Amino acid sequence: MIALRRKRGSEGDTPARDARRVLIIKLGALGDFIQSLAAARIIREYHMGARITLLTTPVFEAFAKASPYFDIVETDGRERDPQAVAQMLQRLRGAKYDMVYDLQTSGRTSNYFQGLRPWPPNWSGVAPGCSHPHANPARETMHTLDRLADQLFEAGIMEACEIGAAPLPDLSWVRMSQKDPPRVQPAYFGLKPPYGLIIPGASAHRPEKRWPAERYGELATAIIKRGAMPAIIGHTDEKEAAAAILRVEPRTKNLVSRTDFFALAALAERAAFSVGNDTGPMHIAAAAGSPCVVLFSSESDPDRVCPRGRGGVMAVTAESLAAMTVAQVEQSIGNVGGFRELASA
Repeated sequence: MIALRRKRGSEGDTPARDARRVLIIKLGALGDFIQSLAAARIIREYHMGARITLLTTPVFEAFAKASPYFDIVETDGRERDPQAVAQMLQRLRGAKYDMVYDLQTSGRTSNYFQGLRPWPPNWSGVAPGCSHPHANPARETMHTLDRLADQLFEAGIMEACEIGAAPLPDLSWVRMSQKDPPRVQPAYFGLKPPYGLIIPGASAHRPEKRWPAERYGELATAIIKRGAMPAIIGHTDEKEAAAAILRVEPRTKNLVSRTDFFALAALAERAAFSVGNDTGPMHIAAAAGSPCVVLFSSESDPDRVCPRGRGGVMAVTAESLAAMTVAQVEQSIGNVGGFRELASA
């Protein structure tokens, strides 16, 4: 195995453990945000006594506030109006952060660094001139979790780890953060274990990332024959996919638009397995510990973007998802251990 990096800056570049004010920036899509929680945990453990602020977007506010990693959550990280951006920069400057971890590392967030000149805070990221640059030339080809771990190694707050062995996001805190209420229990949704989650969505502008909904319907029939209840998870955008699945297998439980991030994590934690396309909710399922099967066409690179989780994750690939068979996916669920506790067919 190859270490992420063999060397880093001098110990003098290491962020002080006694930093009192720390900022983490993470905007991005759902999958990226969930994966960044692994880095947030490392930052929290390193800066034990610090007040840690997260700069993110409104969709992640409630979930971030419930997590054990942040003391303050601010949600204006994607302001476009020049006046609003100027106000945000003024607020960031006034906060006098001792250390900033830019986990977004985009042109937008690098511009935030430039906007805080002439006296920017210590900054981990890719902004030109920042104090703790992530300069690994291979960063763009790394899996997201490996890249985040490498960035924190370069920043001096964690030891090097091997490719593929980066710390994983962990959502075991979710149920207790909500005091495990009825609204996150399987019974609340009419589910009785064993059950499996079907996540048929993907980006609306990327139809090539969607396995045909009718195949999910056929898979649902196979799951029922195995002795488990299939349940469809998704946003309102997945209503048509859910309807197509139900036409093929009407016994499938339809939970589209009924689950938030908390409920999805709680259901996935107790699911026999989760199966779905390359989409953000699959990252929640994996981080919650569900055995996962994720379907990829040649348009995506699972080596860079496939979810990782302690329950085991298997990527199933095909040149086109239209060519992927139900038998392939069913076999993969078995290979990842999803049918281990179920009655045989």
